[in-house]
Amino acid sequence: MIALTMNPVYIKEVLKLHGADAYPCVEGRVDMKEIRVGKSRLQFLVGDITAQDTEAVVNAANKQLAPGGGVAGAIHRAAGPGLWEECKKLGGCETGEAKISSGHNLPNKYVVHTVGPVYSGSKSDALLLRACYINSLKVADKHGISSISFPALSTGIFGYPVDKAAYVAIKAVKEYLEGETGIKVVRMVLYDEGSYREHLRALDAVDSGVDIS
Repeated sequence: MIALTMNPVYIKEVLKLHGADAYPCVEGRVDMKEIRVGKSRLQFLVGDITAQDTEAVVNAANKQLAPGGGVAGAIHRAAGPGLWEECKKLGGCETGEAKISSGHNLPNKYVVHTVGPVYSGSKSDALLLRACYINSLKVADKHGISSISFPALSTGIFGYPVDKAAYVAIKAVKEYLEGETGIKVVRMVLYDEGSYREHLRALDAVDSGVDIS
């Protein structure tokens, strides 16, 4: 059984505002949304991407797979210097592609590295972002990974609007999970409550057939 690791600051604020009985949830009674897609579960929560217990975690990487800011910096710091030493041998990664490494000091066995698009407002943005999710899931399936956590790719310094990115991400993941896959859990780990709400709105849009990408 997979436990959910939540952001402790967020937990404290939610419980202070609403009380423990306001949130039916796993381990701590905090906001978490889970839906069934095919034989898999798709989860949404606010938390720390480096503290998830899924078998793999996705790194919002740069093309060199080097330590940097944002998610990439946090993952490299938590994994330790061994991750960068391994990444040097992977030959970089182009936008929309995905590569895999071991997790080193992370609680995850694997790190799947993918490079999201820098938002430009062009049609190619959504195609490249979709490719990040699909190719990451393909890599996970290829390596027999049953659970994987994603951050909200490209929504940080790459400037992709959260609502649009969330729609692309959820549509891609749902379509993939509706096919043949050995992945049992896909977890979307959001950095704050605003991003969490945008993802739930995007989920409603996908389910309603309303394109907000």
